[in-house]
Amino acid sequence: SEAKPPKEESPKGLSPVKAKKTPSPADAERRKLRPGSGGEKPPEEPPFTYQLKAVPLKFVKEMKDIVLKEAESVGSSAIFEVLISPSTAITSWMKDGSNIRESPKHKFIADGKDRKLHIIDVQLSDAGEYTCVLRLGNKEKTSTAKLIVEGI
Repeated sequence: SEAKPPKEESPKGLSPVKAKKTPSPADAERRKLRPGSGGEKPPEEPPFTYQLKAVPLKFVKEMKDIVLKEAESVGSSAIFEVLISPSTAITSWMKDGSNIRESPKHKFIADGKDRKLHIIDVQLSDAGEYTCVLRLGNKEKTSTAKLIVEGI
């Protein structure tokens, strides 16, 4: 029974050292966090990262109607133009509800946020409603304008 107290004391003698060692990484973490949380940067970060994720899909500039007189328009071209955001969105073009494929007749021009549909050698048959479809992820927006070819 006399041997017991020194045995109990020796762990006690070690324990302050152990106690100091274990919290120290946590303390270091706490110390690391403290200047950050009190500082200027972290409060700004969450809204910023949120903005990056949730860029609103939109037409910065919508399509405008194009009016051409048949006499002048035959052989000339019409350009529908939109300005979109963000530039990573995908645009496709439709005429009267059906998809337009790129061809010698229809040229698609994409330059960053600037998207154009170039209709070459406009004929009376090109008149109609043109739609630019903007897609990003599962979101979709459309902008519509008319190509009006006025007969003589």
